[in-house]
Amino acid sequence: MQAFLKGSSSQSTKPQKIKAAGPSGEKKQRPIPWVEKYRPKCVDEVAFQEEVVAVLKKSLEGADLPNLLFYGPPGTGKTSTILAAARELYGPELFRQRVLELNASDERGIQVVREKVKNFAQLTVAGSRADGKPCPPFKIIILDEADSMTNAAQAALRRTMEKESRTTRFCLICNYVSRIIEPLTSRCSKFRFRPLANDVQEERLLNICEKENIKYTKEAIQALVKVSDGDLRKAITFLQSVARLNGEKEITESAVIEIAGVVPSKLVDGLLQICYKGTFDKMEIAVKEVDKCLADGADEYLQLMSLCAVIMQQASQSS
Repeated sequence: MQAFLKGSSSQSTKPQKIKAAGPSGEKKQRPIPWVEKYRPKCVDEVAFQEEVVAVLKKSLEGADLPNLLFYGPPGTGKTSTILAAARELYGPELFRQRVLELNASDERGIQVVREKVKNFAQLTVAGSRADGKPCPPFKIIILDEADSMTNAAQAALRRTMEKESRTTRFCLICNYVSRIIEPLTSRCSKFRFRPLANDVQEERLLNICEKENIKYTKEAIQALVKVSDGDLRKAITFLQSVARLNGEKEITESAVIEIAGVVPSKLVDGLLQICYKGTFDKMEIAVKEVDKCLADGADEYLQLMSLCAVIMQQASQSS
């Protein structure tokens, strides 16, 4: 039966999938999230992280790279920077063979370090790039969200970093460097990624709007920068969401606030005026961790109602 199936599969002609083409016969490109579409392709395109870019440029010139530790708020370019540096080192042909990227929040146990990381680190590399440029004799292992790794996994990783230092370089990426054990931080060059400045974010957003032919107002771009709070990835995601929601219409500030789920500033100012006019205890309101609940995924309307209820309760007690 198996021989029959094999023979029939080799002789039968499989229907080929026809890719959709436009009116001019050109193939349609698959839609890509703008965060990935406009991710930096080289180190020079990384924004606002001058110190990291300068060190990486010197390392790329000598085809050598130390173990790296990138830390800082989300959306500041940590993963994009090391991926751009790896593409410059290996080129598009060897990139997939020489780079191992793992998300430590999903794979954070000691078993992952013993199997995936250790096996990849033990492989020797050889060969040269197709374009003739020098290719470094080491691989790169990227551990994203390394602060989610258990202490046992981090301890096992320390030994692997020591043993495979000739053939492998490690790049640990995290939001909180205090959660990385000291033996790992002492073996890496540490770089802090700062939240992006407002003018840098505005420049990137305007560049995307120009390439995507998006109509916008100046207040809308300022609102995107404000709600993102230094997180360029969040700003680009909000921009794409608003653009898809509005279609060909102009992007306005109200549309940005609606898509971001932010409490309007006029309402916040009104609540603050009520608090300052009253004589009740303001600390009782401050302890309401509304921001934390919102970050954990709570409903904005319910959290606003909870805050208003506390204000009314304190106002009634003080009167």
